[in-house]
Amino acid sequence: MITWMLAVAGIGMLLALVVLAWAVRARHMHIWLGSYLRRRQPKPASGPVHVMFCFVDHFEPAWGKVDLPTQRARVDRWCVDYRKMASAHRDADGRAPQHSFFYPEEEYLEEHLDKIASLCADGFGEIEIHLHHDDDTPENFRKTIGGFNRLLHERHGALSRDPDTGELAFGFIHGNWSLDNSRGDGRWCGINNELILLRELGCYADFTLPSAPSDTQTAMVNAIYYATDDPHRPKSHNTGEPVRVGGTPSGDLMIVQGPLGLNWRDRRFGVIPRIENSDVRRACPPTRERIDHWVRTGIHVEGRPEWVFVKVHTHGTQERDMDTLLGTPADAMHSYLESAYNDGQRHVLHYVTAREVYNIIKAAEAGKSGDPNAYRDFRLPRPKSSAAV
Repeated sequence: MITWMLAVAGIGMLLALVVLAWAVRARHMHIWLGSYLRRRQPKPASGPVHVMFCFVDHFEPAWGKVDLPTQRARVDRWCVDYRKMASAHRDADGRAPQHSFFYPEEEYLEEHLDKIASLCADGFGEIEIHLHHDDDTPENFRKTIGGFNRLLHERHGALSRDPDTGELAFGFIHGNWSLDNSRGDGRWCGINNELILLRELGCYADFTLPSAPSDTQTAMVNAIYYATDDPHRPKSHNTGEPVRVGGTPSGDLMIVQGPLGLNWRDRRFGVIPRIENSDVRRACPPTRERIDHWVRTGIHVEGRPEWVFVKVHTHGTQERDMDTLLGTPADAMHSYLESAYNDGQRHVLHYVTAREVYNIIKAAEAGKSGDPNAYRDFRLPRPKSSAAV
């Protein structure tokens, strides 16, 4: 009797721990779960599905306020190990995996950017803009981003110019996920008209989301859309107008999201579905089940379901995750992408940068079809620091 009671108590404690773990992971889930459940699964494409795989990185060499030798070691490892790992892989176009380095303005150091720019010049990615700020003002934001744009372009050959305006264009990821002052406590931003400011400064699209389980996550999920800023309220990108074939740009900023949802094929304790939020690191490695889920989510421009965009993210300079991002797990991820999603019949794989994602989206919006490889530079040209293929 006592043994039976202890067994029941043990099972009860285990279940309680499972529920607690789920509750911690699922906090703020009410923000996005309804939209996720209501979202219609994309209709199957009539021909091969082209998979645009984009890896964006909150690349922070000074993460943890480490000393300069540690920063150098982090950047040097990326420049050596990523080149070695990525060189072993190719997509349908003969392109190596592309890494989009969203570099934080507040951590700028010339020698780090020189090394990353050299890696990009060898054909392994492109540089974009990342920013952590708090209690900011529009005036300071303009000065910060405008100055960083010019510095990256003039000193490191990053960023391209808009052919219509001649202005520098950049992709953006907001530090601490807090785009447009979206945290409930108002921290890590402070600006309610950030979408307008980004547009005026030349931002072509934001790549911050998904941010679950943070409360900065939007109600709109698994979408590519235009957000319209309300300069008097935060989190104006909570909803928006989907980008569609034959449509026209609207609002202030394009939002490009990565997959978010419940992955029933990858369950905790064999029971509870994991929340898939596109994050890749040691604690959540890029398994085959996750890759299948990313592709199956089917993020696309409305009216062009055969062009699927898979955008995943990481914080690449944290030592605990580097073996995952630069070693066997990342190598296996690319091998699986190339074997399962590049047969030329059912799927065609394209490794793309954030800028190329934007260009291919704009091509779809303009009614282009066929092979998206033709539209990598459709709207914004390749920056000097990126090698042509």
